[in-house]
Amino acid sequence: MSGSSPPGLRVVRRGLMLAGAAYCLTGFAEWNPWATAPIALTLGIALALLGLTAFEPESRKLSRVLIQASVVLLGFSISLSDVARAGLSGMAFAAATIALVFVLGLALRRALATDRQVSSLLTAGTAICGGSAIAATGTVIGASSASISVATAVVFLLNAGGVYAYPLIGRALDLSQSQFGAWAAVGIHDVAGVVAAAKQYGDGALAEATVIKLTRVLWIVPVALVLGRMARADGPGAAPGAPARRPGAPVPWFVALFVVACAVRTGAQSALGAEEVAPVAGALRNVAKAAMTLALFLIGTGLSRSALRRAGWRPLLQGLLMWVAVSVAALAAVRALVP
Repeated sequence: MSGSSPPGLRVVRRGLMLAGAAYCLTGFAEWNPWATAPIALTLGIALALLGLTAFEPESRKLSRVLIQASVVLLGFSISLSDVARAGLSGMAFAAATIALVFVLGLALRRALATDRQVSSLLTAGTAICGGSAIAATGTVIGASSASISVATAVVFLLNAGGVYAYPLIGRALDLSQSQFGAWAAVGIHDVAGVVAAAKQYGDGALAEATVIKLTRVLWIVPVALVLGRMARADGPGAAPGAPARRPGAPVPWFVALFVVACAVRTGAQSALGAEEVAPVAGALRNVAKAAMTLALFLIGTGLSRSALRRAGWRPLLQGLLMWVAVSVAALAAVRALVP
């Protein structure tokens, strides 16, 4: 692409890529609250659709490294006490809704003839934690950049809708703080979306939603392992154009390190106290956020116009149907079980 372009256009492409990457990294700074994952993905996709991308091989490699590193860093924000506070009922609730999404995802993939990779990524994103789950799962199943971009775009679109719709529905139904927090944690895709919606509803909802959502993030590990095994079992039947999957240990290094990070957070909090650990965990979470934001920008640049045409309406419809189903089921459950 860029190799056959006029020198002036190549300079413009590289300049825009570097400017976009720099913008994404300003998420570190408090003065730029707009350097978010959805905006980064949109910028990357816009450059790709306009034919203004550069550094394609380097972008693909760097995005995977950034994704894996950010998933590990997120582990330092989750302690085992967070899981314990959610309780066995919360874990059971998470398992039930995740199972529902996976069964529905498989059925919709067959009914709508959705691309296998995109469907798996959409299912993981809807079931667990949106873009983070898509990113982690994508590296395990060897998903193409186009598949990750399409799935992430669908999930981010629905996640944004949930931030606005959930508080309105919650107030209309007079949900309690605990009920809304549990509902938002299950139904809204990304951690950021959950926090944004719950914060609008109240402090009680925010605390409940944060704990339950962090508990659900832990499901990245078993879900990544299951989907990785399924992808390896598919073998030659995997979607064309996907990166080759490497045989070997079923546990990717970043998933194993994610678990180690959770254990380190728990041990440090026990030894030093929550007040001492919180600033470090918060700083690492900000680093992870910036890394994921930059990774999504780079992933977005891999979405070509031809790949978008191939995606069509099926991923959006599948994502929407799964989101509505899990939202309705979770709402019914919290109204019946949560005071």
